[in-house]
Amino acid sequence: MLRATVALPLLLMFSAGAFATPSVYPTGVTRYDPAKAYNQYVIFSGADKQTHLIDMNGNQVKTWPQAGFPSAIIDPHLVGGERGRVLLQLSDKAPGPLGSAGNGLGNQSVGELDWDGKVVWQWGDKAPGGAAQQHHDQRRLSNGNTLVLANKVHKVAGFKVPEVIDDVIYEVSPDGQVKWQWLASEHLKEFGFTPEQLKLVRASKDPDYLHINNLSVVGPNRWFDAGDKRFAPDNLLLDSRNANFIAIIDKHSGKVVWRLGPNLPTLSPKTAGQVPRPVDQFVGQHDAHIIPAGLPGAGNLLVFDNQGTAGYPSVPLGLISGSRVLEIDPLTQQIVWQYSAASSRQPGWAFYSSFISSARRLPNGNTLIDEGMNGRFFQVTRSGENVWEYVSPYLGKAPGSDAVSNWVYRALPVSYDWVPKDTPRSETAVIAPTL
Repeated sequence: MLRATVALPLLLMFSAGAFATPSVYPTGVTRYDPAKAYNQYVIFSGADKQTHLIDMNGNQVKTWPQAGFPSAIIDPHLVGGERGRVLLQLSDKAPGPLGSAGNGLGNQSVGELDWDGKVVWQWGDKAPGGAAQQHHDQRRLSNGNTLVLANKVHKVAGFKVPEVIDDVIYEVSPDGQVKWQWLASEHLKEFGFTPEQLKLVRASKDPDYLHINNLSVVGPNRWFDAGDKRFAPDNLLLDSRNANFIAIIDKHSGKVVWRLGPNLPTLSPKTAGQVPRPVDQFVGQHDAHIIPAGLPGAGNLLVFDNQGTAGYPSVPLGLISGSRVLEIDPLTQQIVWQYSAASSRQPGWAFYSSFISSARRLPNGNTLIDEGMNGRFFQVTRSGENVWEYVSPYLGKAPGSDAVSNWVYRALPVSYDWVPKDTPRSETAVIAPTL
């Protein structure tokens, strides 16, 4: 994939005929309405395996020469007021015979870096098996410990494959000790599979049978305040891409106490644009989380529904020909807001990422969306108007391939008060060409 940067007078040329699709694309900020957008920074790890912090005009404000899977920011309140601290992957290891595409088998260590790139905490050598094997998420907790979503390769009775790539959660203390852990294979019967589906899961030829791709803390919310203990703030929410479910784990018992999926009604073209409506089938979803207190929609579930191939058996696709972002009331399990390409008066295929990607609610009610497969981030209003758009210019190998791509796993909003004081920023309008 070749792209031309809008913000700079640069045009990169590859040989004609090398690509089936257009070989030159605009990169950087392609549209920006400062009055309608929520003005902030955005952090992401690019395909170049570096972590970038950009402003609203796409200017690179800060770079860390390490990648995150994904990059994660640390609330300054959790580190004595220090601004600009991140959690990233620090070193790699040989992944072994099962490979490392899309999982943590190639990760040796993770750690915390300050604004200047100094490593102030790291974990890996003290991890079970001598390597962190972190993937898809890590989070700093209010008690100073760090949650790490990782892989554990081991034999599980009843599975066809000799060893599975299991998903494990570690809570790690500052001195590197595992204080709590949770293992997915110990909870198979809690994920909503039918007996027939459980047989398919155990017979799968893919050792990465669940591929849990998200871990978040539920956080303070109105459901718990009203007495629903399933939504205790320290409980954990995760989702399985390969099995199409989202679940809340009780932090104390380890049991699944709330779940959505894997078996949901098929999306009907007649009701696809109606809200509210009961949740219909999401497929291969990413970045499920409870919208934090203080933001519009607080307490609801926000998830990027890739509509990528997944399920036991695989779920039929093709009804909307694109991806969706869904906001779901977790009690009524109804969709209360959604975004698809149709929301912006575009054909369904104009917004699609079959894997990776993210969506985050912003303080003014906009939603920041990462169409990860195409390295495109954009802000949409509640009505679906695109008020800011950025295309990553950072190229590297595509996941599991030697192909060149600008893919981005996740893009996170970063408030202006997260960075050190006097960090530069720009807020100049960018007018998109009229069609």
